[in-house]
Amino acid sequence: MTVTTEERQDEESVPRRAMMRGRIGELTVNVAVRQTIVVPTFNERDNIPTLLRRLAAVLPADETEIVFVDDSTDDTPDVIRAEAQNCAIPVTVHHRTSPVGGLGGAVVEGMRLARGAWIVVMDADLQHPPEIVPQLVAAGVRDGADLVVGSRKSGGGTNEGLENGYRRLVSGGSTMTTKVVFRNALLRVSDPMSGLFAVRASSLDVAELRPLGYKILLELIIRNRPGRIVEIPYAFQPRHAGESKSTLREGLRFIKHLSLLRFGAQRGRMIGFGLIGLSGLIPNQLALWLLVSVLGVHYVPAAVLANMIAVTWNFALIDSLLYRNHRLGRTLTSRFLRFFLLGNADLVLRVPLLALLVDGVGAGVLSANLITLVISFAVRFLILDRVIYLVRPRTVAI
Repeated sequence: MTVTTEERQDEESVPRRAMMRGRIGELTVNVAVRQTIVVPTFNERDNIPTLLRRLAAVLPADETEIVFVDDSTDDTPDVIRAEAQNCAIPVTVHHRTSPVGGLGGAVVEGMRLARGAWIVVMDADLQHPPEIVPQLVAAGVRDGADLVVGSRKSGGGTNEGLENGYRRLVSGGSTMTTKVVFRNALLRVSDPMSGLFAVRASSLDVAELRPLGYKILLELIIRNRPGRIVEIPYAFQPRHAGESKSTLREGLRFIKHLSLLRFGAQRGRMIGFGLIGLSGLIPNQLALWLLVSVLGVHYVPAAVLANMIAVTWNFALIDSLLYRNHRLGRTLTSRFLRFFLLGNADLVLRVPLLALLVDGVGAGVLSANLITLVISFAVRFLILDRVIYLVRPRTVAI
C-alpha cells in the first residue's frame, strides 16, 4: 500500500514541502525521505511479517519508505499489502507480471520508484539483518560515501548463514573469480557478491544499469563507478523461511553476466570477426586444394601461400566493415602490414601443428589445416582488438 510521507531537511531531514531534487538515470526525482528500502521478492510470503516488524523497530517511520518489487507466483503481494496496514513505515508493493532482468531487474525497478536520498537494497529472507540498515545510511552520511556495502568479508563479517559447505564454496569461488576479472574496479570492495548495500540516490545512474540475474551490486559498481565506497561488516544470517533462489540456472546467468560486463561491445566485434574469419576459410581451403591437388605443391609451402591469400581477404573485409571507425589515423598501408604480419605470425605454430597432424596422426591436409585455423582464431582476435586497432573495453579497466 502506498502512503505519502512527510519531507525532511537534507539527508538528515528534508523540510516539509521543500523537496530535494536528485538524478536517477534520465529521471528527475523528488527526494521526500531520508531512506528508501528496496526489497525484491519472489515467493517470500512467510518472511514478510517478521521483516516489516524488524525494519519498523529500527527505522524512523517519518524518514523511511519501503518499496517491494515482487515477481512472485504465490500470494506474497497480498501478504505485503495486508502487513502494510499494521506497519508504521509507508510500504509500496509493485508486482511485475512480466519480470525483466531477474532479481537485479527488480532492484532497478525499485530504484526508479524510490524517493529517498539513500536507497538501501536488501533481501526479504532475513539473511540480511534489518538492524544493520541504519548503520549503512549513517556510515554513508558520516563518510561522504556514494556507496556503502554490507560485507561478509571485511573485519567482523561472516557468511555462516550459508546453508552448507557447498554454498560457501560457490560463494567464495564466485567472489574470487569476480575480483580477478574486475581486479582494478573491485580493489575497494571485499564482497562484490553482497546483496546488501546503500547507495546515494544523487550518485546513481539507473539508465546505465542492465542487470542479468541477482548480482546487482557488481553491476552497479562496474557501470556506475561510484566515487567513495565504504564497507560495514555484518554476519550473514540463516534463511528465515522459504527456499534459496540460488540455482544452476542462476549460476549460468551469473557467468553470462560476467562476460557481458567484461566484454560489452567487444563481444559484438568478436562475433563479426568470427564470421569474417569463417568466410576466410573458403579462399584458404580452396587455394590449398589447388596448390596441393592440382599443382602438386608440397603441403607446407602451399599452406603458407594459402594463408597469405586468406589474410588479404580477411583484411579487406575487417578493415572496411568491422573497424572502419577505429583506425586512429593509421594509413591503409600501415594497417595492412600490421594485419598481414599478425595474420601470418601464427604460421610459426600452425605449420608444426599441421605437420604433426598430417605426418604424425595421418590426418588429411585439408582437415588438419582447418583444425589449425580454428585454434588460431581466438588468439588472432585478442591481439587484433588490442594491438592493431587499440580498442579498449569501456566497462572496466583490468
